[in-house]
Parts: sequence; structure tokens; C-alpha cells
Amino acid sequence: MADEKRVKVAIVDHGLGNLFSVKQACEHAGMQASITSSQQAILRADAVILPGVGAFGNAMDALKRLDLISPLKEVAASQKPLIGICLGMQLLMTESSEFGRHRGLGIIEGSAVRFENPVGPSGKLKVPQIGWDRIFRPKGVEVSSNCDNDRDPWLGSPLEGLSDGEFMYFVHSFYAKPEVDNLILSTSRYGNVEFCSSLKYRNIFAFQFHPERSGPQGLKIYSSLRSVIQSAT
Repeated sequence: MADEKRVKVAIVDHGLGNLFSVKQACEHAGMQASITSSQQAILRADAVILPGVGAFGNAMDALKRLDLISPLKEVAASQKPLIGICLGMQLLMTESSEFGRHRGLGIIEGSAVRFENPVGPSGKLKVPQIGWDRIFRPKGVEVSSNCDNDRDPWLGSPLEGLSDGEFMYFVHSFYAKPEVDNLILSTSRYGNVEFCSSLKYRNIFAFQFHPERSGPQGLKIYSSLRSVIQSAT
């Protein structure tokens, strides 16, 4: 990366997230990452990552208390990449039904919904889903390795270079359900429930899984993310 501008990433600290692992993954990919709750640091960064674990309502309360809702919406309205991870993906939605009805950031129209009685081959599955699961391109997309004309939705996204059906690590009871299907970047299945496991909307990417906890293929997502950020700056 000699003579290249070092990508600066702000990781939003709202008290509910696996922040250090995200920072390590960013630095492994050659990015300069800072964990911050400063409005100025968020607005000055080349890209912003909104991570999160725990309850939706608590996270929104924390973002309000820290006065971070306005800068996050400002980033979303700019050309800078905004990346949501796990709960951070759900916070981008209009609302969630977790422990009551809560308003989200409203950056993407849709809701965060709970797994309702997922069933696998051996019967009812536990909620939350904890463990490895595959991610797939949306239905109807077939990508041939020997045809340049095929339209791969993962090209130019942080998922570029990954194989269809790659395993990623999930820990969640809720998942984001965007109102518009064409925002869906990947789908996954938990028993009989198919859900949106990542999405793309303008300069926004979001993942229900944890790339930073998904081994070498997850770290590859951060490397591709660096390229996406460099293209946007």
C-alpha cells in the first residue's frame, strides 16, 4: 500500500458491540481503524462501521444519548460507505419488534423480525441461531466462472471473490427484512426460514453475520471492503 492513502474507518462505539475484533479485522486488511463515539471522528472518516450485539431498543437509546443519529444519517446520505454488522444491520431499518415496538434509524425501509419457530430436519431449532451458516446470492442469480457477461451482484461489493455457499458465523434472534427485495445481497437459511443475511443500498452495506469472526473468508470481506472504500474516496 506504499504511496496509497491510508483508509480511515470509524467504528461506532455505542456500548453494544464486539468492537475490538472489528478493529483488528480492519487493521489486518490494511485500514486505519478507530473506535469512537465522537461525531467529528465519524464525519471525518472515509467509512463508518456500525457494529452491535444485544437489544435493538437499548442500542437506539444509546445512539440517541450519544447524539449519533444525525451523523450516521449524514454519512448514509453521503458517498461514504456505511457498514452495519449484526445488530448494526438491524438498526438501519425503520423499526424492530424486539421487546416492544422500537423505531430504528430509518435509513432503509424495512423491519427487524424475530425467527418464528424455525424447524430443521430433526425438529424445532433453538433461537438464537448461533454458529456457522452459508450465504448465497439471491435466487435467480447464476454466475458462471467462464462467462464475462454474467451479472454477479457481489462484484464491486465486500463479498466479491467469495464462493456461493460460503460459511459465515452468525449469532442472532432477529434479522433484517427490507421492504425492497432487490436490496438483498445474500440470503441464508435457518431450518425452513430463508432470510436476508446481507444487503446493499447505495453506499451502504450490511451483514447479519460477523465477518470478523468468520475466519479467512470473513477477513477477505474486510480486504474487499477496503477496495470499496478506496473507490469511493
